[in-house]
Amino acid sequence: MKPKAILCLALVLSGNLFISSASAQLSRAFNGAEGFGQYASGGYGGETVHVTTLNDSGPGSFRDAVSKSHRIVVFDVGGIIRLKSNVAVSSDISLLGDTAPSNGITLYGRSTSFSGQKNVIVRYVRFREGIAGDKGKCSVNLSKGSDMIFDHCSIEWGRWDCLGLTGGSHDITFQNCIIGEGVDPQRFGSLSDSVTNITYTHNLWINNQSRNPKAKGRIQYVNNVVYNWGVCGLVGGHSAGDHFQDVVGNYFIAGPNSGKHAVGECAKTDHVFLKGNFVDLDKDGQLNGRELVEADFGAGESAPTFVAAPSNGSLDSLTIEPAAAALNSVLAGAGCSLHRDAVDARLIDAVKSFGQSGKIIHREAEVGGL
Repeated sequence: MKPKAILCLALVLSGNLFISSASAQLSRAFNGAEGFGQYASGGYGGETVHVTTLNDSGPGSFRDAVSKSHRIVVFDVGGIIRLKSNVAVSSDISLLGDTAPSNGITLYGRSTSFSGQKNVIVRYVRFREGIAGDKGKCSVNLSKGSDMIFDHCSIEWGRWDCLGLTGGSHDITFQNCIIGEGVDPQRFGSLSDSVTNITYTHNLWINNQSRNPKAKGRIQYVNNVVYNWGVCGLVGGHSAGDHFQDVVGNYFIAGPNSGKHAVGECAKTDHVFLKGNFVDLDKDGQLNGRELVEADFGAGESAPTFVAAPSNGSLDSLTIEPAAAALNSVLAGAGCSLHRDAVDARLIDAVKSFGQSGKIIHREAEVGGL
């Protein structure tokens, strides 16, 4: 073959490789994946590993399955995995809890960490640390991580926050999840600190004293439901650094423990895009909220800076519903909703009471435990 022909063939091949790579990057993690983490490929192309036991460790255990990268983890067993110590998940991995039989899979008793990892897909897994876990840990810890999506997960009973999302983490989505019912000592939803390109969409935040989440960074906050906050619902970054929160189509519903601040703890350094949010504060058992307005965020030094357009890129790739419709979607689908267990069913029922039931707890035994 002539040198020119070889060069042309090389260019064609390199072009094809480039196109394939670009195509792979634009492939969503699964049908319905949205937000900044939607292009995570997880363990695609890697080894499929089966979890065959509910034991904490050893062959066939969850701990062993997530100890190495480039894996698709499926579950041949359903039930509760009682963790004896905190567990760390590797990069380039898919955790497919929807493959578990019966009522699905629950990780209970300690924390699960995705810190320092990248390219992870997690679907239909319950993460519940509980009061026996380490005081400074969360049910899900994620520091210095990137390119992840958590879909239809239940992230509950965290001791510090239920979800710790910190340390420069970026390009991550939490969608269709339940994040709540934190336990002592803090009873918080999530510290989302020093983060970039985070999407929270169609999640239920419930029975948290505050931080639903605390939003320090660049965050899309779309079509979430916040129920029975204590001191405050959605919390601004309120620090010297600039923070950017796009707050669209969310519904804030006061419960028995709720104060009047559905949103707040902001500063001028919080740049808020506000559209189509509702708040229901009267706890009368009926959904009859009003539109959330700028004054709800605070006044004077506690008021954020409101902006006229989203700060964190276009919202066009997200499924955005009116707040009341989003509430119905969350009630129908948030958490491990293929097979809701008694804990998640109880939380969903509390929201449906529209202010009449729900409780911020100190430990899970107060509400029946597992």
